[in-house]
Order: sequence, then structure tokens, then C-alpha cells
Amino acid sequence: MNAFEVYLSELGVAEKLQLVQQLWDDIASNSEELPVLEWQKQELARRKAAYLMNPGTGRSWEQAKAIIRNRLR
Repeated sequence: MNAFEVYLSELGVAEKLQLVQQLWDDIASNSEELPVLEWQKQELARRKAAYLMNPGTGRSWEQAKAIIRNRLR
């Protein structure tokens, strides 16, 4: 076990969650550094083309979130 793993094992759940939140916030603030893989670019292009061919099939972000929330209930 390395020093970081020892440190983590000594933290409580609330402290670990706070650390995770801080990590996500830091990653989000540097999102321009995140790599976008070629297959991801291709998938985005495919989805955009499909949407442009039939825009009525798309959903707003609010609709998509509502669908996901309903599935989780």
C-alpha cells in the first residue's frame, strides 16, 4: 500500500466524497485538457448527421434528464 492509499483508508466516507467532489471540480475547470478520442469524434459526427437528417427525433437536455430520472425511480 502506498502513502496515498494509506491516507485514503484513514478517511471517513464524508471526507472521501468531499475529495471526489474536489477532484471532479478540478477536472471540470481544466476540461480543455481532456483528450477526445477518434472514435468519440466519429460517434459525435454520426449522431449529428442523424439528427440533421431528422431533427424531430432529438430531445432537449431537459427531456433527456427527465427520462433518465424516471428510469431510475
